[in-house]
Amino acid sequence: MVQLTEELVEDLDAESSRRGVSRSALIREAVTSYLENVRSSDVGRAIVNGYLDHPPHTPDEWSDLESFGDVSALELAQRLDSEERQAGLESW
Repeated sequence: MVQLTEELVEDLDAESSRRGVSRSALIREAVTSYLENVRSSDVGRAIVNGYLDHPPHTPDEWSDLESFGDVSALELAQRLDSEERQAGLESW
């Protein structure tokens, strides 16, 4: 049981007539939409809070990913240079 103002009931009736649905169906749709938006906002807030708590490029217990990437890139470049030299190509 929900108490509504007369004005709100009139607006609901007008909208339900316009859509060709019952007042109850319109209210269910509105409440469902509202709750989905709340859940979506909660998920979005949780994602933002996660990034605030653990900003990208922050070292963690696994490693400093940025320096790991630098080491990997350096090793790759050295291997490619070596392969080019072995193939008789000039270095840059």
